[in-house]
Amino acid sequence: MAIHRSWWLSAAAIAIIAAPLVVPGLGGEFKGSDDVGSDAITRSPGFQRWIRPIWEPPSDEVESLLFALQAAIGAGVIGYVIGRRHGARQRDDDVAGR
Repeated sequence: MAIHRSWWLSAAAIAIIAAPLVVPGLGGEFKGSDDVGSDAITRSPGFQRWIRPIWEPPSDEVESLLFALQAAIGAGVIGYVIGRRHGARQRDDDVAGR
């Protein structure tokens, strides 16, 4: 039963990944909600920016790198906390079971 589920899940993952590459009309421009929202705001009449960033990354690639680094650090912290809690609970169970 578990083997069939693994195959179906693998096939579904491959289909989801391949669909944008195969299906015509999906386009090649992928924008996130931040980009779409920012574009809509800056195109509105009378828009004036009232605050400037302290530092802007020199390119989109550097911005993506910093975002990915932030996500990796956050995932590492969350994984560390979960691991410590799991280890403490397991240790407490071992002590209580003796």
